[in-house]
Amino acid sequence: MQYVYLDNNATTPCDVAVLDAMLPFFSDRFGNPVSPHAMGREAFSVVAEAREGVAQSLRCSPKELLFTSGATESNNILLLGFSPQNKRRRFVTSAIEHKSIQMPLRHRLNYGIDLKEMSVTTSGIVDLSSADSLIDRDTALVSVQAANNETGVLQPIEDLADMAHSRGALFHCDASQWVGKLPIPQWFDQCDFLSVSGHKFYGPKGAGVLVVRSGTPRRYIAPILFGGGQEDGLRSGTSNVPCIVGLSVACRLAVERVAKDEVDVQEVRNRFEASITVTLPQARINGASAKRLPGSCSLTIPGIPASMLIANLPALCIGEGSACTSGTTGPSHVLLAMGLSRDEADCTVRISFGRQNTMPEAGTAVEMISEAVERLSNQTCVRQHQRRMSPAEQKR
Repeated sequence: MQYVYLDNNATTPCDVAVLDAMLPFFSDRFGNPVSPHAMGREAFSVVAEAREGVAQSLRCSPKELLFTSGATESNNILLLGFSPQNKRRRFVTSAIEHKSIQMPLRHRLNYGIDLKEMSVTTSGIVDLSSADSLIDRDTALVSVQAANNETGVLQPIEDLADMAHSRGALFHCDASQWVGKLPIPQWFDQCDFLSVSGHKFYGPKGAGVLVVRSGTPRRYIAPILFGGGQEDGLRSGTSNVPCIVGLSVACRLAVERVAKDEVDVQEVRNRFEASITVTLPQARINGASAKRLPGSCSLTIPGIPASMLIANLPALCIGEGSACTSGTTGPSHVLLAMGLSRDEADCTVRISFGRQNTMPEAGTAVEMISEAVERLSNQTCVRQHQRRMSPAEQKR
C-alpha cells in the first residue's frame, strides 16, 4: 500500500545523509567510548565531535549538553532530579504540557512539591496573567514547551522566562517540536534547561539532548540513573554512538534547511487547510488564530469520532493527538484546556506536514478525509454521536 504520511509531529523519516553517517558505527567502528583501546578512543573522539556540532546548533557550550534517548528522558532527568538548594517548593507548568512533563511533576506531588498549572486561552496560548499570578517568590522551576505537540501553537517563551527569572526561578523549555521546524531563536539563551528529540527533525529515534547551563542550573540536578558516570554523571549508560552521530548530522541539516523548509511546509499545510474547510465547511482548525508550527493542523470534524475516521483511512497516516498518549483513554487534555468539549475533542485529528510532503499529497489527503467523512456520516453509530452533540458544538 502506498501511504501518505502526515504525522510528522509524532516522528519524521530519517534523512538519507543521517543514515549514511550512522551506518559505519553499527559494524566496522563499533567501539565503546569509555574503552581504553584504539577503537574506544576513536568512538570517544567521534562523540566529542558530535557534541561540538550539536552544541553549536543549539547555541550552548559542549560542556552544557547531555546526550539522552530523547526529550522524554531529558524531561524526566530534569524534573525528577531537580532539587532546589533553597526553601522554594513550587513548580509551575501549563495545563497543556506533554505527558513527559506532567507525569513526573505529578509524581513529585507525593514528595512535597507544590505544583501549579497555568491556564491557556481558547487559542492554546499560555495565559500570561495566569503565569503572573502563579510564578511567585516560592517558585523553583517553570517548565513550558516551546510549541504544543498537538496544535502546533507557539508559546510566549521569552516572556515566561523573563517572568521566572525576575522572581528568582529557573526556566526549562521542551523544544522538541521547535528544532528543525523554525529557526533557533534568541530566547534559547534565556533557558536554563532545554530538551530536544532527534527524531522530530529527520534524525534517529533514541537520540536527544538535555541542555543544562553551567553555574547555578547544574548545581540543582542530581542523577536519577547510576552506573558508569557518563554525561557528567547525570546520565549513566553506554553512549549510543550511531545515534549521537546521526543526531549531529540532523542538527546541522536542520540549521541549513530550516528557512526553506519553513516556507515550503507552511505552503503545503495552508493549501490543505484552505481545501478541507471548503470541502467540509463544518470542520474547524484549533489554534488557527495563533502563531503555529508551519506544518501543524489540529482539525475537528464535529460528529465524526477521530478513531473511526482514522480506521477508515488505511492509506493516510494521521494521529488522534499526541502519539505518546495514544495508548491512554479519554480526550486530549490539551483540547479540553482550550475549552473544547469532550465530544469535540473526540472528533479531533492531528495532521502534521514535513519537508518530504507535497502539494499533491495535501490534495490527496483532502479527498481521502472527505470521502471517509461521507461514508461515516451514513453510519448509525456516527449519527448517534452527532445527536449527542449540542447544536452549539455542531456549529462552533
